[in-house]
Amino acid sequence: MYQLIKPLLFQFDPEKVHYFVTRNLKRFNRFPGGAKFTRMLWDLRDTRLEKEVFGLKFKNPVGLAAGFDKNAEVIGEMADLGFGFIEVGTVTPLPQPGNIKPRMFRLPEDKALINRMGFNNKGADVVAENIAEWRKNAKESQRGLLIGGNIGKNKVTPNEEAVNDYIKCFDKLFDVVDYFVVNVSSPNTPGLRALQEKEPLMKILNTLQQRNSKNGINRPILLKIAPDLTHEQLDDIVDIVKETGIAGLIATNTTVVREGLKSGKVAGEQGGLSGKPLTQRSTEVISYISKKSKGAFPIIGVGGIHSAQDALDKLRAGASLVQLYTGFIYEGPGLISRINKKILSI
Repeated sequence: MYQLIKPLLFQFDPEKVHYFVTRNLKRFNRFPGGAKFTRMLWDLRDTRLEKEVFGLKFKNPVGLAAGFDKNAEVIGEMADLGFGFIEVGTVTPLPQPGNIKPRMFRLPEDKALINRMGFNNKGADVVAENIAEWRKNAKESQRGLLIGGNIGKNKVTPNEEAVNDYIKCFDKLFDVVDYFVVNVSSPNTPGLRALQEKEPLMKILNTLQQRNSKNGINRPILLKIAPDLTHEQLDDIVDIVKETGIAGLIATNTTVVREGLKSGKVAGEQGGLSGKPLTQRSTEVISYISKKSKGAFPIIGVGGIHSAQDALDKLRAGASLVQLYTGFIYEGPGLISRINKKILSI
């Protein structure tokens, strides 16, 4: 079904299409029987898919990556499509509009996207309220869905004060999310990737860990890393995870590399590249970290998953869970159930 309408959707601006599709999916699911029909079509339920990772029980190992539901506005709709967990954000303390439009570009020949969104979101207060409201009204069929909060800093906040932005987001989302992701790897906020260096990153993670332990209930904290790190930098990341005691890593975010693309002029747009060109590199990063750390902590694999085999490759490389975004856009919601069926078949 999705492949029939995709050519029409791809005729229009990708950001406008995103809001058009999510808005109309919400409307459809409000009709009597609409949500049930969505679940019947896409949602694969099987207790054999359940998996416990960093102390949380996931109903299946296929999640929605951050960036799709920035403001926690379509959690229920994504749950009905079959995702086992949803990561909202990236969330910043204050609302911000993001970068100037257009800021998202399709590369159909490469099955890829370039985005320079710039952490556009409604701010931590609104996101926290949206998650709380969803939890209050969640249907029985959606209970058990885990929600992650991907947090970042506001564009105007200097790196020297970045830790304060992460603290604010952490505190505001603590009561409504199941785990946190510290995002210091987006290429679309000036200077953000400098926070991946050991000293500032240790400061942010240690501060959040200290705050975490004071709350009585600990939330797993993960770090999302870029695919463009060298082996030496990845070695530092492994040491940082062990030293700070955070729960694990998400590998990987988008890349700034543009090698081997077929899509012509649009390939030169600034921003983070995601999709099929990232498949191999993200799997390589997962494999390297898993071997280097000797499996000491869980990894969520994301980047270029366009088939069930792509997901399986990441799981075999050392990932405990996987996430979709660009592959979900190109392949449609059927990709979720295809991955879960593949996992059940092995």
